[in-house]
Amino acid sequence: MGLLDYYRQFEGLSEEEINSQLREEAAERKRKALTRVDPLDLSQTTWPEPPHPDVVNALTFVARRGLHRYPHTRGHQLRSELAHRHQVPGERLIVGNGAAELLAAATRALIEPGQVLLTSWPSYPLFPIIARRAHGRAIPVHGGADALLHAAHEHESTRVITLASPNDPTGELFAVAELERLLAALPPGIAVLLDEALIDFAPAQPRDASLQLLDEHPRLLVFRSFSKAWGLAGLRVGYAIGGPGSEDLLAELEPDLGVSELSQAGATEALRTCAELVESRVTALVTERLHLSAALRERGFELSNSQANFLWLSHPQLDGAELATRLGSSGVIVAAGTPLGEPRHVRITVRNRAATERLLSAIDAALE
Repeated sequence: MGLLDYYRQFEGLSEEEINSQLREEAAERKRKALTRVDPLDLSQTTWPEPPHPDVVNALTFVARRGLHRYPHTRGHQLRSELAHRHQVPGERLIVGNGAAELLAAATRALIEPGQVLLTSWPSYPLFPIIARRAHGRAIPVHGGADALLHAAHEHESTRVITLASPNDPTGELFAVAELERLLAALPPGIAVLLDEALIDFAPAQPRDASLQLLDEHPRLLVFRSFSKAWGLAGLRVGYAIGGPGSEDLLAELEPDLGVSELSQAGATEALRTCAELVESRVTALVTERLHLSAALRERGFELSNSQANFLWLSHPQLDGAELATRLGSSGVIVAAGTPLGEPRHVRITVRNRAATERLLSAIDAALE
């Protein structure tokens, strides 16, 4: 309907009739808006809320001041903040465009064509991809330190072991005692790349426990991210920390053109002003994770011991892919385990009590 046609429809009507019709149309629009329920996406592992206003202000300031300039490639200010936070020498810490990019760069630096990368499975699906792109072979290993040690001795061309702790998708923590045992018993020439992008959600051990192993185990590299609990996935900022003697390797992993000045500014401001906010987020999430886990177990679900911001679960009477489909029909989106070769499982992100209640209602309908 054009603008002229819109006004012509009111010709011959009294003012009272016109107002009544307009009120009816407005009421109908309101009814439709109230009945529309947006999907609840519980398939992502990133933080769902917008960044802190101070971070946005820092980004805005830098954008107005310096988008026309190249960034400082080594990110001195951000590196200094991170080194101080983790109590490590600055030369043993490098910043990159996300932890995933740094993990890929480390794999390329350490593996030669045909050599083997071992990874616990199921795990982060990027690990086999980065091995393939480095012209190596990825071998999945089911089990903990003992299974990895057995595989490392069985495959003599093993050069890298990748671990995610907490693991995605299971959420399980690779305990620091287990990690130390693995490092102490590995054959020579094998590096361990530890992806701790989700470590902020894991209160089961001190957050920097793995970093205490670096001085004694130079074959270990630890990777962290601002994409999860810090809620800055769009900035793509990650960093890697190594032990004594890792400086040359770390320098090789740095992006040739650095990290954008916007990303550096956002991450630096987050470190300075949002540490307490992240702690409160994690505290609330851990409480909700316990609540949701208990409710799911009451409904017959089997859950891994998750220390992440999601749960990995299965039900004896319902295939994971079918559960994901049924939840999707109720407007709740979860990640099916089928792409990882785990068709019985789904991964469900933990949010707040409102999201939990909506999820449980959808699950009850799916189980019927």
